Amino acid sequence: MTNNYEVEVKIYLDSIEDMHDILEQKGGVLVRERTYERNVRYDVNDNALTSRGVVIRLREDDSIRLTYKEPGTIERGIITREELEVEVSDFDTMQAILGKFGYEPSMLYEKYRTIYSCHDTHIMLDELPYGNFIEVEGDKDDIEWVLDNLGLENAERREDSYAKLFDYVKHHLELNFRDLTFDNFDDLDVPKAAFIPPGSIVIR
Repeated sequence: MTNNYEVEVKIYLDSIEDMHDILEQKGGVLVRERTYERNVRYDVNDNALTSRGVVIRLREDDSIRLTYKEPGTIERGIITREELEVEVSDFDTMQAILGKFGYEPSMLYEKYRTIYSCHDTHIMLDELPYGNFIEVEGDKDDIEWVLDNLGLENAERREDSYAKLFDYVKHHLELNFRDLTFDNFDDLDVPKAAFIPPGSIVIR
């Protein structure tokens, strides 16, 4: 993130293990080993934040951070949006403060994230309950350079958030739970086609 703006691209991975190998071969430097994340998104009663594309998120991994994101712009599948983030000392207390301002949890989502650096970018390998993704964050030209060198120059770029992709998966698989957790997806098979917006295809 530069000057409080996040610039990133997201791509679905068939094999996260293969991407670890490719990154090591291409000179990627491990910044943070595989770490569990707990994320809670917040909204108000009428879901006004989500409908406007605004994100308020509390994340806990090896630290605790409160994040605010504005709706962004998209160019060649690369998303640019304002992101303001601050570290806090206590997850439960921060959640209580948000509640005092009228914000309530709208969803919980879990993931494991491994972080590499390469060519002035940060590369996140994300393992979510419904599948694996790579996110590359940095300047647009550096992102394109990294994608080319990782063999992902022609890969489909996912413009939707993990939460929106979760909505697509729930629709296609007829799921009715709120949270994107590993327990909820235990023994569930999620095909790649489930990440396509509803109406584009029918999954049987």
